[in-house]
Amino acid sequence: MSIRFTTKARRGVVAMTVAAGLALGVAGCGGGGGGGGGDEKPKPSASTSKTGGSKPSAQEGQASEPLAEVKGPNGLLLQITSAVRDSGGFVTVSGDLKNDSSEVVVVPAALSGNETEIINNGRSLGGATLVDSKGKKRYYVLRDTDGRPLTTTGFSSIKPGETIDVFLQFPAPPSGTTDVSFQLPLFSSAAIQISG
Repeated sequence: MSIRFTTKARRGVVAMTVAAGLALGVAGCGGGGGGGGGDEKPKPSASTSKTGGSKPSAQEGQASEPLAEVKGPNGLLLQITSAVRDSGGFVTVSGDLKNDSSEVVVVPAALSGNETEIINNGRSLGGATLVDSKGKKRYYVLRDTDGRPLTTTGFSSIKPGETIDVFLQFPAPPSGTTDVSFQLPLFSSAAIQISG
């Protein structure tokens, strides 16, 4: 019983932390350009412009020198711009998913992974993992209390040249572990370093 309670409590803490982070992100992005409407839908078009907006400029210093760049099928390219350890016990990996081809690319369903609970929540990057070779552990994308993956969701295709800001949250490896391998189905794997 205590293990089940602890697991539920951790999920609640992660969900609350994510909700607080999203609220801060929305407040920070609300001051730039006009608009209204949904918070998640405008992000792809905002990242395409790359001229203003608070979220891209926060990553701009890192975007010129990404931690890693991994290639996927049909011209998809993922640039990992940061991997930050948070005090809440998780690691947030941020980056840009770009269509480097001249045609519209349908995002492969395999990126969501093969777990039914994640697949039922639509297209995502839920199949990603962090691998700690030294500690011989694999870390999967976290889920909220409703089973939704804590990663960018809701994209099914990407236009030519379009870039989508993405994030993924994982349980944090031990504090002494900084070097891990990032893996996403159908993409090459990459060694990244966790900061924080």
